[in-house]
Amino acid sequence: MRRRDSARVTDARDFLGMEPVGDELHWRLEVVPELTTPGHFLFGGCGLGAALVALEAASGRPTVWSTAQYLSYAPTHSILDLTVTLAAVGRRVTQGRVVGYVDDTEILTVNGAAGPPGRLDAGGVWITAPQVPPPEECPPRRLPDFNSTSIFDRIDVRLAKGLSFEEISAGSGPGGDPTSALWARVPGHLEPSAATLAIIGDYVSGGVSQPLGRRVMSRSLDNTLRMVQLEPTEWVLCDIRIQALVGGYGQGIAHLWSQQGTLLATASQSMSVRFWE
Repeated sequence: MRRRDSARVTDARDFLGMEPVGDELHWRLEVVPELTTPGHFLFGGCGLGAALVALEAASGRPTVWSTAQYLSYAPTHSILDLTVTLAAVGRRVTQGRVVGYVDDTEILTVNGAAGPPGRLDAGGVWITAPQVPPPEECPPRRLPDFNSTSIFDRIDVRLAKGLSFEEISAGSGPGGDPTSALWARVPGHLEPSAATLAIIGDYVSGGVSQPLGRRVMSRSLDNTLRMVQLEPTEWVLCDIRIQALVGGYGQGIAHLWSQQGTLLATASQSMSVRFWE
């Protein structure tokens, strides 16, 4: 298994430490602490990102759309085995499925479509990026001291809009706005890809605390990523909008923007939510 060196990371495959097993339909990932949540299991965005690395390698085509359903947890130091099925291969679009197991336990199932850009000479982007300060003017996003290594130690995140950790932890004020925004980057200038955007898009779950003004624990039930276009950017702006929280289940979406204001992708998910105790 390849070792990850954050100073030398160049792509998502390196970041995740993935290796093919025999061919490009079978892959393996070691769940090292740097890919986990503070709860000591694989970060959902890393799971979806790994599946997209595998799907793109197997199909030879870039991601258009993908959705992951999380069925169980891959604990720290476990080995996640991924199998790709190319269910339908068309002239332009490949429809595929990636299933991840730890031993005999199915951890996640990812369905997706991959295909190159078409030649349609019409289109546009009909939403705009929020007006927020640039990343160098935003404070680092503070998190509680979990006394363990996690994915949050590998991604540099700045709070561009929303309540701070201190304000949320106090829990004594009114709730905030359901919209918030974060700048995120992987030190080492990781090139943006569908896989890296899947990782950053999983920050949607952290946005549930914003409208409540209280700390919550959100567990992703699914993650969906819809690609728009890629361009080089050091930082990605994650523009989060929590849409609803009813009966302990929440829904939210993020628009992912480059520093130049280009829409890269949209990410959405459903979550099981409870207050932090």
